[in-house]
Formats: sequence, C-alpha cells, structure tokens
Amino acid sequence: MSARHLSRLFRAETGMTPGRYVESVRLEAARALLEAGPDTVEEVARRAGFGSSESLRRVFQQHLGVAPTAYRARFRTTRDGARTEVPPERGATA
Repeated sequence: MSARHLSRLFRAETGMTPGRYVESVRLEAARALLEAGPDTVEEVARRAGFGSSESLRRVFQQHLGVAPTAYRARFRTTRDGARTEVPPERGATA
C-alpha cells in the first residue's frame, strides 16, 4: 500500500490527516502533563513528543489560543486530584 493511499484511507476513517492526528495526540499528552505535573514547558514538550518547546507553544496557540504557561495557570490539578479552573483575567482573550 502506498503512503498516499494509506493517507487517504486514514483521512476517510478519522477525518484528519495522519500528521494532524499525531499532533492532536501530542497536544492531549502535553495538556495532561501541564495540568498534573511540575515539569517545565521544555520538559513537557519533550515528553509529549514535540521537537521543541517552541513547537509546543505554536500548537497550543493554534489550537487553544493560549500559551502552555497560561494553560497551566488556568487548569491546575491539586494534590488530592481535584481539578481547579482559574477564571481568565478581566479583558484577557482566550
């Protein structure tokens, strides 16, 4: 099977290209790491499979409209596992 044919089948089945799918899986992994752990953005980017922290920042901005540090500040998980959402600052755009 050619790469092009596989890509067509993948897109027909999932609605996205293989590259977009991998990016979305990495984004979800990074979100979970930012919510739950104390790792730096650079470490989160590495652990989630991004080539650099800049790649992570670009994907976060593109898909979520915020930087990874702003996302972490807004969505935190407490030590007992409860998730707290900090409201955005007045006048801030998400």
